[in-house]
Amino acid sequence: MKCFMLFTGSGPLVILTSYGSATDDDLLEKLRTKGIDKFLAYEISIPLAQERYGAHFGAVKRDLHQEDDLRILDYNGERAFRLFHFRELASPITYEVQPQETAQRA
Repeated sequence: MKCFMLFTGSGPLVILTSYGSATDDDLLEKLRTKGIDKFLAYEISIPLAQERYGAHFGAVKRDLHQEDDLRILDYNGERAFRLFHFRELASPITYEVQPQETAQRA
C-alpha cells in the first residue's frame, strides 16, 4: 500500500493505493479516467498518513482492495496541503501524458 499527495490542475489530493508506484501504468490509466493526466506526486509514509487522518485513514484503508485499487483519502486540497510539510514528503515524481498518447486516444 502506498500513499501519495498528487498536485493536479485542480489542486492537491491525497490517494491511497495498492499500486507500488505513482507511475504504474494501470494506476495512470485509472487516474486518466478521472481526468488526471498530469501531476506531481509526493509519497507520504503510511504511518504519517495514519497519524494525520486518524480514523478516516482506517475507513479508507478497509475499503482498499488487495491489489489494483485506488481510493481518494482527501479531496480537499486546502486541507491536504496544510496537513503535510514538504520536508515530510518524498522527492517529487512528475508525470504528463505525452502528445502522441493523447492523439492515440482521440
